[in-house]
Amino acid sequence: MIDADIRQAVYNLHQAGMGLREISRRMHFSVNTVAAIIKQKGLMPQVVRQDKITLDEQLLRELYKKCDGWVQRMHEILTEEHGLVIGYSTLTRLIRELELGAIPRQRCDHVLDQPGAEMQHDTTVYQLHIGPKPAKLVASILYYRYSKIRYLKFYRAFNRFAMKCFLHEALMFWGHAAPVCIIDNTNLARLSGSGKRAVMAPEMEHFGQKYGFKFQCHELNHADRKAGNERSFYTVESNFLPGRRFESLEDLNAQALHWATVRMPARPVAKSGLIPAAAFEYEKAYLQPVPVFVTPPYLEYERCIDQYGYISCNGNFYWIPGAGRHKVKVLQYPDKLKIYYQRELLREYDLPPDGVKNQKISPAGQPKSRYQPNNRKRPTGDEEQRLRSAAPEISAYLDFALKFTPGGKQRHGYIRRLYGVYQKLDPALFIQSVSRALTFRVTDIETIERIAVLQMQTGSYQIQSAAVDAQYKQRDAYCQGRFTDEVDLSSYTLPEDDHE
Repeated sequence: MIDADIRQAVYNLHQAGMGLREISRRMHFSVNTVAAIIKQKGLMPQVVRQDKITLDEQLLRELYKKCDGWVQRMHEILTEEHGLVIGYSTLTRLIRELELGAIPRQRCDHVLDQPGAEMQHDTTVYQLHIGPKPAKLVASILYYRYSKIRYLKFYRAFNRFAMKCFLHEALMFWGHAAPVCIIDNTNLARLSGSGKRAVMAPEMEHFGQKYGFKFQCHELNHADRKAGNERSFYTVESNFLPGRRFESLEDLNAQALHWATVRMPARPVAKSGLIPAAAFEYEKAYLQPVPVFVTPPYLEYERCIDQYGYISCNGNFYWIPGAGRHKVKVLQYPDKLKIYYQRELLREYDLPPDGVKNQKISPAGQPKSRYQPNNRKRPTGDEEQRLRSAAPEISAYLDFALKFTPGGKQRHGYIRRLYGVYQKLDPALFIQSVSRALTFRVTDIETIERIAVLQMQTGSYQIQSAAVDAQYKQRDAYCQGRFTDEVDLSSYTLPEDDHE
């Protein structure tokens, strides 16, 4: 297709008296093409399809109403009853142009990239491998629209507290905030409504005021309003995740921090060649500086110290100094735990690494208490592993018996009692008893013990004599004991009258 400006130039050269061949040589067109352009007086030709089908608008409206909006049925009626051969995609386009059915979608307003105008936040879910195990993680990104810098972090779960912790960490790192933060219509920040009519939760509105910004929801089905953030997730999928291995969640977030704040800001943006780090230095003059000290977000709990000096919080147990058993206030910050009693800070702990649960945590240098906190879980993973590794017969029996054992405490109790029997019996006798229990589908622990007794009574199992070192008589302790006085046992002898 030859542009309209070139066609007009060819026609103007012809009007100026230049010949067809000269125009053809200069414009690199064939003589026939130049002649056709001159014949059309340099105007764009109006090409009309010879097989174009024109449908009556009223017919489409009646069919749409008759078929209750089912376009497939409309296509059949037009083809079979009216003899109109029309493509299905053409029919759907005509229906959209007539604005039949749902309210037509309004286009999103185009917003220019202005320094200091806005930042964007969003999350998405990834299935990653943390060490050898797959894990479902939530990626959170804060994106500055003008300078194209971002902050990335991954979470096991993402709730309102995690959202506040993430924004606090990101804004404190960059030191500046835009006056508006564009988000989707998430209930983590929104109380009611959607888009421009969205009302933010008072908690989140107050949170944004501390940093100098407001949340703003985009319209429904208009994720392209924060296209920069959506594009950032594609960059994570195509640039950050491929070829990397993560040993733990902490390792993943350390690599994500370096990638998002060191590597990417120094990398030119593909089309414009903009350097995000340099653009951010320019944009700082238009952003709102974050106050030097802002109280980090925290959750508040009330706990009671047990008789062993521990409190429980998020699956772990923290030691408290003193002998009191009073109630304390626990404040959980993004990276630490503070414990107060009557406004006095008793102890401060760093939060344990991801995945650490059911642990006793004491201050550095404090000897560990030999007592267990109240309500501490007693897992049986070690006992089960020892039983399964003892013999294949025991592992097969556990697979059978645990199917009929409810989970939770009953499962753990069953494994502990079976492990107790394993410790009391000779390994060979225990394997025989468990194999017989599996044959007869027995799950009762007491029945397994009776099976072991029956094995010994019927002679199916010979008790092994304990191995005794015959050299014990040569030991110094034995030789010295030979010369001690005999023990007087007369006090244990009953009188003769009592024997009757």
